Amino acid sequence: MLVLITYDVNTETESGKKRLRKVAKQCVNYGQRVQNSVFECVMDEAKCRQVKEILLKIIDEEKDSLRFYYLGNNYKGRVEHFGVKKSFDIEGDLIL
Repeated sequence: MLVLITYDVNTETESGKKRLRKVAKQCVNYGQRVQNSVFECVMDEAKCRQVKEILLKIIDEEKDSLRFYYLGNNYKGRVEHFGVKKSFDIEGDLIL
């Protein structure tokens, strides 16, 4: 299923900047960055729970925000993109 992960980390302090870097680093491991704090991730429910646990351990729920949007398996007709930075097919072939 396609899961959209978005976050807003308060960076007014050094610890906030550190949390932001950690959240971004984890999200890069599981999906494609489509905007600064927005990642498209194709994963099953078990992997999604695992990622959610990891991210919840990083953020400060009193200062930061973390959102998961579950677009399901039939997401291709639900996503439209306009403008620069075209995304690639995250389920397509990877050529190295």
